[in-house]
Amino acid sequence: MSGPELAAQAIANIAPSAVIAFTAASIFVGAGNGTMAAFILAVLVILCVGYCVAVFAKRHASAGSLYTYVAKGLGPTGAYVAGWALLVGCFGIAAGSLGGSVAYMGQFLRLLGVPAEGVGADILLAIVLGGLATLFTIRGIRLSARISLVLELVSVAIILILLILALVWAGPQAWDPAQFTLKDAPFQGVAAGMVLGILGFVGFSSADALGREAKNPHTAIPRAIMWSAVAVGILYVFSAYTQIAVLHDDLATSASPLEDIATLIGMPAWFGPILTFGVGASFFAVVVAPLNVVGRILYVMGKEGVIHESFGRTHERHLTPHRVLLIAGPLAIALDIVLLLIGTAPMDITVYVDTYGTYGYMVAYALVAIACVVYTRREGMKNTLVWICATVAVVGMVYVFYANVWPVPAFPVNVIPYLFLVTMLVTVAWYLYLRSRRPQVIAAIGNTETDMLDGVG
Repeated sequence: MSGPELAAQAIANIAPSAVIAFTAASIFVGAGNGTMAAFILAVLVILCVGYCVAVFAKRHASAGSLYTYVAKGLGPTGAYVAGWALLVGCFGIAAGSLGGSVAYMGQFLRLLGVPAEGVGADILLAIVLGGLATLFTIRGIRLSARISLVLELVSVAIILILLILALVWAGPQAWDPAQFTLKDAPFQGVAAGMVLGILGFVGFSSADALGREAKNPHTAIPRAIMWSAVAVGILYVFSAYTQIAVLHDDLATSASPLEDIATLIGMPAWFGPILTFGVGASFFAVVVAPLNVVGRILYVMGKEGVIHESFGRTHERHLTPHRVLLIAGPLAIALDIVLLLIGTAPMDITVYVDTYGTYGYMVAYALVAIACVVYTRREGMKNTLVWICATVAVVGMVYVFYANVWPVPAFPVNVIPYLFLVTMLVTVAWYLYLRSRRPQVIAAIGNTETDMLDGVG
């Protein structure tokens, strides 16, 4: 994979189009004119996390992602916890985003006159879209990355065209100095908005799982991680400014800001289905991208004996971890089907399951930041900047956790932290079993790098 293809994997995992469609409005409710500032703070925190990841990526190439990196600083225990937390994050984001893809693709079909309504239609869409995502990941990382890149480019291009046209339509009124002076922007609202902004970046480091498949991984992967975060951050800030400048206070009550902007500036009727398809495509891309990471982390765990060794094998032709993907993809589909059958709306699936996955990412990000400090000190590397970035990253992740559990949110979001905790306790129980019965496995955790993984298997 080339550098742009690695960046495609990172950007697809972020799903910027889907974030743009909702997050700015959610932040604006509390932050007002400080919405741009909230996004900027979020970008700074994410770049600090990215720098810590890049320190490892410059020296180590692996399919194990943060699982392997954390082992370099915190040993097998830290690596194990980080690996399973990241797996929870990736699977949660994939399964949750499948719900978002179902919602928007269903709406797209209805706008075209196709009767895609009801639970039956949603289940069929979940099977088709989830099946396609699984197929693309099995057929090859280059195929899935290119599909993700095309879908995200199309989606982002549609949204950028809309936002630029909106600024042109607004004329001189498009200049909104209050957003730069932070007029009437409450500090608490900006801080809370930063949390939502950080959540809009989860998965940004996913290119680090492609150490086996990247060209010149020690250079290309760190660049893909950092520059994708910068590019998406600029896009978030621009979209937030434009939505506020055009919709003003109406943004706080808008259920679909992009559609409202399209209506306000008089976009033709055919633009609505295109916009809807773009957001749906963005959600689909973020189903594909984290599944790639799930496959590769479990592949490395299979190699190291943490899970059954059969999962540490690749497809003879496509050289992808197909056995893992043939479980993870259908499991994501099954989870969405169950939630649909009990009456959960597709977009509510996105909120609930993505929230569950986000906790996993936060744990993994905090651990890799701490591991980076330990690793650079042990290796005798200059680490003043590492200390600064790690401190910002850990404090940021802790604050994200705090903001998501207090004040206590409404049901069922209030029970999601405990579901995540139960999941992690189950994985810890398996770790204790391995340590007592198979100590050689513990010694191998996080030590599998690219040069050990040539060829099939």
